[in-house]
Amino acid sequence: PSGDLSKLEPGCGSGEVLESEDKSYLGIFIAGMVGGLLALLTPCVFPMIPLTVSFFTKRSPTRSKGIANALIYSVSIILIYVSLGFLVTVTLGSDALNAMASNVFFNMLFFVIFFIFALSFFGAFEITLPASWVNKADQQSDKGGLVGIFFMAFTLSLVSFSCTGPIIGTLLVEAAHGNSYIGPIAGMTGFALALALPFGLFAAFPGWLNSLPKSGGWLNSVKVVLGFLELALALKFFSNVDLAYHWGLLQREIFISLWIVIFGLMGLYLLGKIKFSHDSDMQYLGTGRLIVAILSLTFTIYLIPGLWGAPLRLISGFPPPEFYKEWVQTEGGGEHCPHNLNCYHDYEAGMAYAKQVGKPVMIDFTGWSCVNCRKMEDNVWSQPQILKFLSDDYVLISLYVDDKTPLPEEQQYVSSFTGKKIKTTGQKWSDLQSRIYKTNSQPYYILLDNEGILLAPPRGYTPEMDIYKQFLEEGICRYKNRKN
Repeated sequence: PSGDLSKLEPGCGSGEVLESEDKSYLGIFIAGMVGGLLALLTPCVFPMIPLTVSFFTKRSPTRSKGIANALIYSVSIILIYVSLGFLVTVTLGSDALNAMASNVFFNMLFFVIFFIFALSFFGAFEITLPASWVNKADQQSDKGGLVGIFFMAFTLSLVSFSCTGPIIGTLLVEAAHGNSYIGPIAGMTGFALALALPFGLFAAFPGWLNSLPKSGGWLNSVKVVLGFLELALALKFFSNVDLAYHWGLLQREIFISLWIVIFGLMGLYLLGKIKFSHDSDMQYLGTGRLIVAILSLTFTIYLIPGLWGAPLRLISGFPPPEFYKEWVQTEGGGEHCPHNLNCYHDYEAGMAYAKQVGKPVMIDFTGWSCVNCRKMEDNVWSQPQILKFLSDDYVLISLYVDDKTPLPEEQQYVSSFTGKKIKTTGQKWSDLQSRIYKTNSQPYYILLDNEGILLAPPRGYTPEMDIYKQFLEEGICRYKNRKN
């Protein structure tokens, strides 16, 4: 295949490459802020807001000095958590983080970790850092000036680890599913900003502290709800491995059934029908609790039709693909294609068929663990105009870069691009994408004629249906021009 853009003839389209990385980073940043807001409502962090702000306002000789100290405290929190995100990416490397998305060891490790986090939030045990770490940080916080304020923020980070640790772990793992250092840093920036913002605001307007709800049993309820969410996310990591190795243990209907049970139990818990050991007696049902219970049970009912084939676009990318079902499994482990399209999973076979029928080709560099790939298939490919292009005008070649099927010994080779030995089908297609197109992100769409020559600039994640349609039209236009 060719990646040479210079051979594209004018007159068929804008010729612009859609850049979607900025949107992805913005999404990670927003997800981080949501995680930070959730962390604020945990019993490890929430009670610290009035205590910390009151400490600064009483310790400082003037109100402006108290505000300045609280703001320094907030900035210190941001620096600590962003540094953590940077440390993770520098230590492991962006390539290693990207490999986690399909690596059996890391995914199974994350599955176990998230399961343990869920049990911790359910009250089975507490995850805490060594007491000596907390004591040393607390001793340093007694110093005056900027150093003392920084170590007060560091002490908060250590003390609150039992509540923030699972949220941070979830955020870093999800943000790591890319090939850039920026993802985890963007996520941790959003998390720390949401976590630190109340300290600065309440220091500036201390009267607001009177409007805060009192600490109590509702904080433990927040932890339990987060436990249900951690348990649901844990299944995603097990699913990644199951798909990549074609085990068939967690197919779509089983995954959805488990989510129905998890979110159904969460709704019943919020209504007071289920009680954990650390829960206090609930005398009445609060408005906020009722609203979240309604949302949880509504979501549970929404999931039920998915057992019989409903698309469930709201959660595209989390369950296994629609074609990975128990009753449609074929010999060889899920050779089906989205929307029953006639597609190929081998480049050479797909190109041979394209020459035979005289059609252009769309190469779909995808992955079993790729959330955005599933979103494209469920939300964009499913549109009638797009589906017609893919079924009638193109030969679809879907190449899974994380497929763990071993290559026969005689087909294994050492990559001229990375110098690594290529042993699996997924490594073969990942090497092809990296070597020809100089990128390793998915989804990635390439339009070629049946001689392997580029028809349009490649596209990444393109949730806008109109733009994706123009992309496909551009390829057809150039293909027809070349044939004429």
